[in-house]
Amino acid sequence: MNTEWIAVDWGTSHLRIWAMQGETAMDQAQSNSGMARLAKGGFQAALLDLIEGWLGSAPLDVMACGMVGARQGWVEAPYSAVPSTPVPTVPIRVPNTDPRIRAFVVPGLKQINPPDVMRGEETQIAGFLATRPNWDGVVCLPGTHTKWVQISAGEVVSFRTFMTGELFDLLRGQSVLKHSVGEGWDDGAFADAVSDTLSKPEQLAARLFGLRAADLLQGQDAGIARAKLSGTLIGAELAATRPYWLGQQLAIIGADEVSNIYAKALQQQGAFVETADATQTTLVGLSLARNLTRQTV
Repeated sequence: MNTEWIAVDWGTSHLRIWAMQGETAMDQAQSNSGMARLAKGGFQAALLDLIEGWLGSAPLDVMACGMVGARQGWVEAPYSAVPSTPVPTVPIRVPNTDPRIRAFVVPGLKQINPPDVMRGEETQIAGFLATRPNWDGVVCLPGTHTKWVQISAGEVVSFRTFMTGELFDLLRGQSVLKHSVGEGWDDGAFADAVSDTLSKPEQLAARLFGLRAADLLQGQDAGIARAKLSGTLIGAELAATRPYWLGQQLAIIGADEVSNIYAKALQQQGAFVETADATQTTLVGLSLARNLTRQTV
């Protein structure tokens, strides 16, 4: 296999890499060596463990996005302020690397008021816009920390982050709801919870405890409780983000399962939604970032 360069999506929990030829992935690998699990000096070793078989004598470009550029990451890549294009500056070169690689990290974006930051999503947005010239609207990037991003004239104008995914995991795993929420799913229960919470978001805390009470008093199925928990939290998020999605051209970039959940919730409210593959947009965005580094050589 003739690897031309290496694409890296390095988050808090996971490390994902691809052996690239142009914008085409020829091979891939991943590990649990996310930023949160590594000491400051452990990033290169974690990467080399996965890419050793792709390396030769000539140095390969390694283009990385995500939390690898955080203060606790491999190298700190300073944020660029919005409004701006998704990847407005040349990625930061990682110093003193193995001679077989030239590693770069894509900077994230920051918003001064209200305060907000992103790392990794800017690369996906760049990849999405590269295939949709003159696209204006709102991009939703669901996940642990869901982003709602306003796009105009090829720039990120503003964005907000919602900890909905993390709240779901915390409530499901560490709150009293851990005794009532399990595996499974119910589309009807999810839709009802989205609608109920969207109409009365101030009832969020009470509706959450209602999931426990419904188990104790009515033996509510654990899968129904899971769908209701998700719908309750997403309903509150949609209530807060109504100015972002109501009447807007809307795209969702994320993993298939969570993207489909958000798409159903939004379509239920009459929104027209298109979805884009998170991996593909990441690879296109990293390829664009690599081109920036090549233009400066």
